[in-house]
Amino acid sequence: MSAKPIILLVEDSKLVNETVTGNLTDEGYEVVSAGTAKELAEKLASIKPDTILLDLVLPDGDGLSLIKSIREHTDVPVIIISGKSDMVDKVVGLEMGADDYIGKPLQMKEVAARVKAQLRRYKSMNAENKAAAKSKKNEAIRIKFGEWILDRERFQAYDPKGESANLTVKEFRLLETLVLDANRVLSRGQLLNRARAGEYNTTDRAIDVQILRIRKKIGDTADPPQAIQAIRGVGYTLAAVTEALK
Repeated sequence: MSAKPIILLVEDSKLVNETVTGNLTDEGYEVVSAGTAKELAEKLASIKPDTILLDLVLPDGDGLSLIKSIREHTDVPVIIISGKSDMVDKVVGLEMGADDYIGKPLQMKEVAARVKAQLRRYKSMNAENKAAAKSKKNEAIRIKFGEWILDRERFQAYDPKGESANLTVKEFRLLETLVLDANRVLSRGQLLNRARAGEYNTTDRAIDVQILRIRKKIGDTADPPQAIQAIRGVGYTLAAVTEALK
């Protein structure tokens, strides 16, 4: 999530739009508006909202039918806002993937409270999912990173054809550390502690040399490197999608 959460407000009423936008902006949110189903699709293609407020009645589409298409783009909270009092619409909306339902006329304090609650729930859920994924990855024997597979039992990395990268123990430990914390910047000091592998004469310069060797062995030879990226003045990060394998 961004520093200022983005709320995508899908509402064709100018008055409601202005009222909700003004109040949520005062609450510290960035509000992006869409008045039609077409505009909703355009916004979803260009921004990543943290929560969506969706009116059920739009000029060119039914809000209920739009929930399915929204779920094809994002899993962020969807809060239905509707002047309809029909309980069936509420139930159907929630069954189709909406997270909450607020009836009109809207009470701004309630809207702000519901948005805050959904953001908190979503953030907590993401944190739990990330923790579970990291735990699974830490316990995995084989981890895929990009097109390569790190085999922690054999202390080696293999390309898509199954050919070994011929890593040394130090190189493997260093690559393993980067893979386990993929997309996180690690300082040379953090990498140093892992790469020593029981020795105490490894230096920052040695880390840089080992990184160069690893890059060459896994074919990360573009300029600049695409997989193991140097962060000036800090250290390195592995920019790759990782997956724990069975």
